[in-house]
Amino acid sequence: MAVYQDREAFIPYSRKDIIELCIQDGKLPEGSLQKFRDFCSILLAYYHFKLHKTLEILKENYAPFNPDANTKYIASLSESELAMMKTKVVQSFEKILDQGNFFPISHASLERAFQETSLIELKTDINFDDFEEMICYCRGDIYKTIKVKKFFRKIEKKIDIFERVALLIKCQNTEETDGSEYSQEESHLSSKKIYISLYKNIPKNDIEFLFPNVKVSMTLKDRLMLVVPAIGAAVPIALKILPQLLLIIGVIVFLAFGPSYVEKLNLRANPEDVRNMTGILLASLSLLVTLGGFCFKQYTQYKTKQIKFQKQVTDTLFFNNIANNAGVFQTLIDDAEEEECKEIILVYYHLLTSNTYLTPEQLDNKIEAWMEENFDTKIDFDINGPLHNLTKIQGKIVRDGEDENEISNIPLLTYDENFCCRVLPLDDAKQLIDYIWDNAFSYA
Repeated sequence: MAVYQDREAFIPYSRKDIIELCIQDGKLPEGSLQKFRDFCSILLAYYHFKLHKTLEILKENYAPFNPDANTKYIASLSESELAMMKTKVVQSFEKILDQGNFFPISHASLERAFQETSLIELKTDINFDDFEEMICYCRGDIYKTIKVKKFFRKIEKKIDIFERVALLIKCQNTEETDGSEYSQEESHLSSKKIYISLYKNIPKNDIEFLFPNVKVSMTLKDRLMLVVPAIGAAVPIALKILPQLLLIIGVIVFLAFGPSYVEKLNLRANPEDVRNMTGILLASLSLLVTLGGFCFKQYTQYKTKQIKFQKQVTDTLFFNNIANNAGVFQTLIDDAEEEECKEIILVYYHLLTSNTYLTPEQLDNKIEAWMEENFDTKIDFDINGPLHNLTKIQGKIVRDGEDENEISNIPLLTYDENFCCRVLPLDDAKQLIDYIWDNAFSYA
């Protein structure tokens, strides 16, 4: 299968639209249109039920780590039980993100993003050692044009953003970790909890906003803007009063150590110089006030930029936040359900309407080309997932007069001797998945 660096597996259409796009393609016979809709409806119901069980298992394991929990346990959990439940939460979280066609961002990729210039030019730093667990997944790597203020006017700037960002964090236990600079008291995060958040429209170079331990400091440009002009303003004044400064040093040495030290250093003061001491002191004081005022102005500008940064962090966390903690699971499960059903529908439709049998590679390329040619949508279709799911959908097709107990389960998709994919026709596929749905609950 072709691999594209600039494409994602995410399909930017709803399940309903995918079904209609397949029907509008015109390759299904008129008498099969309603059958196709019925098949898709039962398929969606089956996956909704299937992923609902995943949601319940995930919520059950997450309960002791949920910062928003308002329920109690009737029995205390051991450390080994908590460790096992934490592992299940992390693994299940990554699995549903994969099913929802999110892609992981490594620590190295995050650190590279932190080095890039953000919308607010401040130096940021994040210590990943503060986290026992840190998982960051994204989806929708696109470019958007925004307006930013520069030199008293607004200009258009093209920025790279993630349409969705999912983040899981569990802090290190600071009592067991030596040398940690991260204060959980300041951040109000507990090492016993797992914090999960889902965001929208986050600029790639501002993704550090989402981390609770982000530290802000001056950039090299800020430091130069503070130091260089101060030196430039100080040099002319210092040169102007340099002779008088030597006299000040002589007076200080005279008062502190006596006249003998003044003679040794060849620092002599005549009465006229002493009478001019007031002017020298005033000039020196003026120098200090000028430099101090300039440094204070530059530092104030830096603090203003820092406050602006914190405001943007607050705005990002407030206005771009979709869900937190257990609330994230419902959204991600819904995304996983959407993506898996869309993929299965596309695979089943193209196999059903193809004039020839297709290998997985041919099918993958056909679906990508179909999306691009008909809807100007470029995707990197993940063929392995839906093929695996279709082979896992197994049930019985019971004809009139047949004994159900004597019939074996068959999959919705099989492979022939040439490793070409074959799916059941619509009538059989409907009956098979209807059988699975009818037997979803089995009671003695």
